[in-house]
Amino acid sequence: MLKMSSMNRSKYTNDFVPIRSITNGVIICDNNEKVTGVKIVPRNIFILEPDMQNMIITNLRNVYNLIDYEFWIIAADRPVDITAYLSRLQLLYNQQSSPVKRKLILDDINKANMFTTNNVVDTEFYLLFKEKDMDKIQKKIRNLIQAFANAGLVATQTSNDDLRIILDNFLNGGTTTTFGTVMS
Repeated sequence: MLKMSSMNRSKYTNDFVPIRSITNGVIICDNNEKVTGVKIVPRNIFILEPDMQNMIITNLRNVYNLIDYEFWIIAADRPVDITAYLSRLQLLYNQQSSPVKRKLILDDINKANMFTTNNVVDTEFYLLFKEKDMDKIQKKIRNLIQAFANAGLVATQTSNDDLRIILDNFLNGGTTTTFGTVMS
């Protein structure tokens, strides 16, 4: 049995998470396994006709039944960043001389500010898998993208940023962390 004093305890997450790096949309683990997958663009099927809804659900079931390896489906929340949109609205507001147009733009600015103060997030969906061989990874990704396209959904390979968001959500219990420079 190990004594508490002999155990290496670190206060840093990166000391106990077995990740070497995130490169080219792939998490490279310490044991050389690679975790990657596809990001699936959400689609609101409930606004479609019932026949179309059923077709997409059936096609999606077929996609999952074709996968013959271990995979994880993850829903991750990503904070919505509308600062660029707010800046454009503010510039437009400053350039307007018409009181009616200024009021409409100000209404949009107030709505946008409401989104930023209420921690609005986009929910993104991922299908991840692990594999050691890069050729097999690329083949699986191509097959998944094609299978989801056949089901009426758009999928792309995960990016480094996508994987960081997933890890951040997992390691921080869905709480967004923001680190910045300390100002004096």
